[in-house]
Amino acid sequence: MPDSTDDQTVSWRALLAETTQLIGDSAHARWLCEVASSSPSGDEFMAEIEQSATIRMVAHLEAMVARYRAGEPLQYVLGEWTFRRIELAIDQRVLIPRPETEVVAGVAIEKAAAVGPTRTVADLGTGSGAIGLALADELPRDGTTVWITDASVDALNVARANLAGLGPAARNVRVAHGSWLDALPVDQQFDVIVSNPPYVAIGSPDVESSVTDWEPAHALFAGRDGLDDLRLIGAAAIDRLHDGGWLVLEIGADQGNALRELMAAVGYDEIEIRPDLAGLDRVALGRRPPG
Repeated sequence: MPDSTDDQTVSWRALLAETTQLIGDSAHARWLCEVASSSPSGDEFMAEIEQSATIRMVAHLEAMVARYRAGEPLQYVLGEWTFRRIELAIDQRVLIPRPETEVVAGVAIEKAAAVGPTRTVADLGTGSGAIGLALADELPRDGTTVWITDASVDALNVARANLAGLGPAARNVRVAHGSWLDALPVDQQFDVIVSNPPYVAIGSPDVESSVTDWEPAHALFAGRDGLDDLRLIGAAAIDRLHDGGWLVLEIGADQGNALRELMAAVGYDEIEIRPDLAGLDRVALGRRPPG
């Protein structure tokens, strides 16, 4: 990759072309160049594409390209990713936010928005803060309280950093360290509890190596059938919901029937299994029956 010095400069157009050739993906190459150039948007990057890169910017791009070519997921290389309407800083301390989790967040927002004039929701195992911060961002500012929790101090540090960039909605968010519902105040009841817990069976052959090699194992795997944490949350959450409150869970594509049975056995009603954008089972939700 060419250098940028006092005597020799290189434009972002040239860097984009070379990066595309090196990694073989024009969209990913542009995203890498946008981040290296500190452009706040793709439009601004394209408007300044004939400008010369600084030495520091070229070095940053070279380092990111090396990481990408070594197999590190693009999202970690970029250090940021969009989730619904918010930008999240991410690294290997947390899972990469995915489109299917956006669907889960949407269901939780739907259920919480139907409650008023006040609503209290909890995002258990928040990781980067994706679901919980999306709830705070999209629900009404007035009358909303969102709790985000995680058993990992590292994950909470990422979530707190993202919370700091959320803007006015951040005032509605409370952060708590601990395992699932144990992190929450014992006297607090919720209108919606949502979670994207680990749900992959240990030894599953369906997980890509790019996931197991780079993403935190404690956020992926949950026992021999992948249901350990789903069972725990499902059993405990019903007593922490207001009458008529909802539990919303992200699940594996082959776990719909198991979650329907699990939630029915605990006492939830109006149980649904909803698909993700690919048509696969992805969201399990159930209501605590009204008293």
